[in-house]
Amino acid sequence: MNDTLRNTQYFIIVAALFIGTGFLESWDLALQILNFSLISAIMALGVNLQWGYAGLFNVGIMGFVALGGLATVLVAMPPEPEAMAAGGLRVLLAMVIGAATVVGAILAWGALPKGRVRALGMIAILVVGFFVFRGVFDGGVAAIEAVNPAKAGNIGGLNIGGKDWGWMTIVAWPVGGLLAAGAAWVIGKTALGLRSDYLAIATLGIAEITIAIMKNEDWLSRGVKNVTGLPRPTPYEIDLQNSPAFVERATGLGFDPVTASTLSVKLIYAGLFAVVLLLLFVLLQRALKSPWGRMMRAIRDNEVAAEAMGKDVTARHLQVFVLGSAICGIAGAMMTTLDGQLTPGAYQPLRFTFLIWVMVIVGGSGNNLGSVLGGFLIWWLWVMVEPLGLGLMNLITAGMPDGSWLRGHLLESAAHMRLLTMGLVLLLVLRFSPRGLIPEK
Repeated sequence: MNDTLRNTQYFIIVAALFIGTGFLESWDLALQILNFSLISAIMALGVNLQWGYAGLFNVGIMGFVALGGLATVLVAMPPEPEAMAAGGLRVLLAMVIGAATVVGAILAWGALPKGRVRALGMIAILVVGFFVFRGVFDGGVAAIEAVNPAKAGNIGGLNIGGKDWGWMTIVAWPVGGLLAAGAAWVIGKTALGLRSDYLAIATLGIAEITIAIMKNEDWLSRGVKNVTGLPRPTPYEIDLQNSPAFVERATGLGFDPVTASTLSVKLIYAGLFAVVLLLLFVLLQRALKSPWGRMMRAIRDNEVAAEAMGKDVTARHLQVFVLGSAICGIAGAMMTTLDGQLTPGAYQPLRFTFLIWVMVIVGGSGNNLGSVLGGFLIWWLWVMVEPLGLGLMNLITAGMPDGSWLRGHLLESAAHMRLLTMGLVLLLVLRFSPRGLIPEK
């Protein structure tokens, strides 16, 4: 069997899973899984760019995804004029002081002679700058968070006028990529010189710090109080249900208007996400087959040989780290758009980072098509395995008495089917197809 036929069969099987979900469960559930699968596939492409192209072991994926979600709030939400008037200038001034402190420390490092003078000078600049920064920053934050804390308590976004402009939410997607890319550049400048296992620890720690900041800085993202009511790039279901033309079309096709409105909104989301996925896939495929892509794979396979040929390995690693993180940031902005709210407490680095890595490994590291396949397959399994496992346990225990300890134990175990299935799938793929379902050529 040639590669094209085999790959086509894989995607037909995955499509059958989604279609079967629609017929056996509901089309609403099938489209919901499809939308999150499209976002997961985009995240998998970003991780594959870093690992499959360059061999960078990044387990801080959720930090960049969270930054993408934050960008959606900062762009699409209306501003809070009272909060900005109360403490906005103080916060901006504090940011300038913080940046000036860092720049001053860097300049002092280059200007002062080596030895005790340089060390004392650096310490003095950083300590004084820190206390001045906190003195200005804390007062501004307190003033912002005191303004209408039940509904806002934050600075809001750039949607001046507060209109429900869905296009601003779409604009937030590339902005989320830029925000994640900027954070990745800062992280990469300090962490990319580390060995792969230390790089993994560093990126995981930084992701945890990023999410902790979003949970605690209410002035920026409302913290654990969440930001709700994000503008949508799709019509609202209630508006469709109140449209006589839509109701007439839905009734003519044999659909209930309420069900039809829900499915229509999810289909629009699926179309938008599919366009982004297709665009990124085409660009990454062209990059993979270009001289740049061949250079990245050469660096991945043998850094010493690549350096001997005159390639700047550290600069190329930084470049691909920033690009992959930007893709994860775009996916994070899309996920927040689909949810309609920013929930910092929902970003769990270990849990979801594990899932994205399983997608890349199962699909095929170094192969963009494999990453897309892994994104669809693994997310479908993640959502459907638990209810399927519960049904299986009910079938197995059907003949057991109600008070049986074994029956109770098996039914309780159904809740753990997700992690068991992910581990089993990963082991089977690594045993029988170590390079993934669609391996790199």
